[in-house]
Amino acid sequence: MAVALATFVFLGWLFLTFFRGDFWRAGQRLPQEIPHLPHWPEVVAIVPARNEAQSIGRCVEGLLRQDYPGIFRVIVVDDQSQDGTASLAEEAARRLGADERLLVLSGSPLPQGWAGKVWAMAQGVEAAGSATYLWFTDADIEHGPRVLQALLAKAENEQRVLVSLMVRLSTTTLWERWLIPAFLFFFQKLYPFPWVNDPQHQTAAAAGGCMLVRREVLAQSGGLARMRGALIDDCTLAAQLKPLGAIWLGLADDSLSLRQYQSPREIWRMVARSAYVQLQHRPSLLLGTTLGMLVMYFLPWALLVLGLLKGMNLPAALAAGTLLLSWWIYWPTLRYLQLSPLWVLSLQPAAWLYTLMTLDSARQYYAGRGGAWKGRTYS
Repeated sequence: MAVALATFVFLGWLFLTFFRGDFWRAGQRLPQEIPHLPHWPEVVAIVPARNEAQSIGRCVEGLLRQDYPGIFRVIVVDDQSQDGTASLAEEAARRLGADERLLVLSGSPLPQGWAGKVWAMAQGVEAAGSATYLWFTDADIEHGPRVLQALLAKAENEQRVLVSLMVRLSTTTLWERWLIPAFLFFFQKLYPFPWVNDPQHQTAAAAGGCMLVRREVLAQSGGLARMRGALIDDCTLAAQLKPLGAIWLGLADDSLSLRQYQSPREIWRMVARSAYVQLQHRPSLLLGTTLGMLVMYFLPWALLVLGLLKGMNLPAALAAGTLLLSWWIYWPTLRYLQLSPLWVLSLQPAAWLYTLMTLDSARQYYAGRGGAWKGRTYS
């Protein structure tokens, strides 16, 4: 039995390594050299913001400093903040002498059936007018000055209707170094970026912190009203747009998350708000995911310890090989985040904790507190 289990798990990791779209290589990036375009179309950045006083200033400054040859404006949709988010955004624009390129909208009350962020995005779309592209970005992200040029060149040269970046997440604190690389690894495993970027493959995904969208195609797809209640807005939008044109998702080099997680509780809250949504609120998927995580991330360690204690050399060897293989394909994610290779040892413990977060997400849902975020609860 031990040999059979060890073989099964080892084969599972071989499958992930060679037959899951090379998700682990972390190789989908925008080119460093930005090609010249004969025409740079109008772009409007839309920033949904709710109580983002700590980061909105740097976010707005990063946007207004974009080295973009075409017409570019920024709309901040203040979603009924209570911490001065709107005034801090306006102050950032004044510091740069760019008041005329920033519009701060006072968001209207949330209608029934809408998720807060999607409603704020929709108000920004309405105010954006006839701009060719809409750049949705979060209020806790700072973009380098050439990010928009690179996104736009990708969209125009390859005729992509959506170009999205998973921004570089903070790995400053100990908890972030333990859990954030695993979060990125699992996201890539769930949505292999090469599959997302293949127009012939049905996999669709995006990262909500940075999404450049062709406005006409968004309208053609039914607009944001079609996904009004989506709590996972980015992947929902990607699935809505991909049938109408090619999309692209990659890892950012010059777009940084300003949000730091000082404790595991903060990361737990971030994951638990949407994990069960990702599983479509289906107990069967929750059970399958839990069992899968236990088999792939707990069983190798259990078999290794059991094999060493009981003198079962073959199961122990297979388990050790499984762990080494998992660490090998985890390393590119750590390298991208500029972390020590020793952090590969944190993969399995991080997976155990994420499994608990997912179970807690289901518990919160059935307790009527699912999707709690920014002071709102979506039943």
